[in-house]
Amino acid sequence: MTGAAPLDSAALADALRPFGESRMLPAAAYTDQAVLAWERRHLFAGAWTCAGRADDLFGGDGITQRALTVGDVAVLLTVAPDSETVRGFANVCRHRGHELLPDGGTAGRPSVVCPYHGWAYRLDGSLATAPGMGAAARTPFDPGRYGLVELPVEVWHGWVFVNALGTAPPFPSHLGELAGLIAPYRPEDLVRGAGHVYQVAANWKVIVENYQECYHCPLIHPELCRVSPPASGQNWALPGAWVGGAMDLRDGAETMSLDGRSAGEYIDGAPRGTVRYIAVFPNLLISAHPDYVMTHRLEPLSPDLTRVECAWYFPRTSIDPGYAVDFWDITNREDWAACESVQRGLASPHFRPGPLAAGEDAVYQWVSLLARCYLDPIGALGAACVDTGRVNRGQ
Repeated sequence: MTGAAPLDSAALADALRPFGESRMLPAAAYTDQAVLAWERRHLFAGAWTCAGRADDLFGGDGITQRALTVGDVAVLLTVAPDSETVRGFANVCRHRGHELLPDGGTAGRPSVVCPYHGWAYRLDGSLATAPGMGAAARTPFDPGRYGLVELPVEVWHGWVFVNALGTAPPFPSHLGELAGLIAPYRPEDLVRGAGHVYQVAANWKVIVENYQECYHCPLIHPELCRVSPPASGQNWALPGAWVGGAMDLRDGAETMSLDGRSAGEYIDGAPRGTVRYIAVFPNLLISAHPDYVMTHRLEPLSPDLTRVECAWYFPRTSIDPGYAVDFWDITNREDWAACESVQRGLASPHFRPGPLAAGEDAVYQWVSLLARCYLDPIGALGAACVDTGRVNRGQ
């Protein structure tokens, strides 16, 4: 699990050629279990992965602890009852390595208690009690040496990001110029109006690549094309480990809905007449509309299966989210069908990586970032944080 990904270096070199000459990633990047195992360690555990919204992770029921897996690393998140600060730790007892909570488990206790031998930790990770250790030790037992291993955690606009290996660039660098593009929507002040969970029979990268282009929109998204010209807008080339751009709304359309009308309220300060589509590496897609923000959070379950958690967030005074949810549920399902067909094609012995069209420059940005990560994940993510040399297209 160390070093470069188990992929053909010549095929990766083809993906790194200049835009207009490059090819897509090899089929193994989407179909090989060994590649996914490498990605879980280096691209999910090794980067700033979105674990969800803080309100969803800790809202209600007095939850103070939540266990989850980030990539292939077991993580414990905690928050004190009188605090909004989320902290992250390795979900490993410092005694004999027992998990402190099972994956997906929660607790509302004021301390983290290992169920194996009863070692107890405060919510800040420090060791509170270790039954019997003083009597067994030949030298005085120092609890200060046995606190939980802390992991970097950041809460950004309400989303919790975890770096489970602790090797990623600083979070502000990971975001780069993205911070200024999302800030006008103030997602932290929006409330969740609805959520859907999909299981898509496609690799997680196929879903992101589909998200990054509207070359396919005229053929499979009639509803979208009625409210947003598929060749409109531009993609950005700015520092940060993300890819994205904006598309325009048609004249007279207020938002992305089946009739172009909004049944909610505009977000104060958010741009009108445009929608921003951002893929935050590795697993959060943010679609920022004038009146709501939609997200897709991706969790790879196998090379050809991805759990997609879709959520819609609105100003607090919005009432019925159906106008946005109905539109995007139709559009999502159209996309999932296309992604699943691509996945079946990738599994064919006749698949060969193809070229990219002029309107797929954001796909190029995404694929070339992945190709660099496959060769050197730490170096590639660090370079993305300062890179302004990516292709920029104004349509």
